[in-house]
Amino acid sequence: MAKGRKPKETKASNSGANLGFEQILWKSADKLRGHMDSAEYKHVVLGLIFLKCISVAFESKRKIAPCFT
Repeated sequence: MAKGRKPKETKASNSGANLGFEQILWKSADKLRGHMDSAEYKHVVLGLIFLKCISVAFESKRKIAPCFT
């Protein structure tokens, strides 16, 4: 199981209707991470953040001066 901070369950129900937004995000991140250690998973997340920043920068420059339209 992945190491790290675990969210507290608000009720014993497994429906997911009683979970807060943050707890749903933590559960989703745990499912995506799988058996990977959280210290190793940061490299994946940082890579995705880098790609998003590059994409935003590219789109903003392309809107200013379109080269190939």
